[in-house]
Amino acid sequence: MSRASELTIHCLLVLVGVTNLLPVVGVVSRRVVGKLYGIEVSSNAPDLAILLRHRAVLFGLIGGVQVLAAWVPAYRAAALVSGLVSMLSFVILAQTTKGHGLPIRKVVVVDVVASLALVAVAGLM
Repeated sequence: MSRASELTIHCLLVLVGVTNLLPVVGVVSRRVVGKLYGIEVSSNAPDLAILLRHRAVLFGLIGGVQVLAAWVPAYRAAALVSGLVSMLSFVILAQTTKGHGLPIRKVVVVDVVASLALVAVAGLM
């Protein structure tokens, strides 16, 4: 693999990894996680708060593996598969569900762009 290809893989994995790490701040509270998705997670909905905050933890795991894979090639297949399954499943769910708002549409755009970056990484490997 050329030095340019390795550098491109490195940069794309870090970029996608950081993108997936950003929602981790939602773990802090129901208010913070609600702001991420443009919804109110009221104190009357503790189950929803738990699910969304746990989702933030899972994003942290995926993003962490992607950043690690930038430096450790043995983790790249796991980083690609987990990232693509996570992001493309969200895109499909959003596209097949009517009535979602602008914050979800923004996540869809980010997920499509990040998925294309992971496909580019796969092509360079």
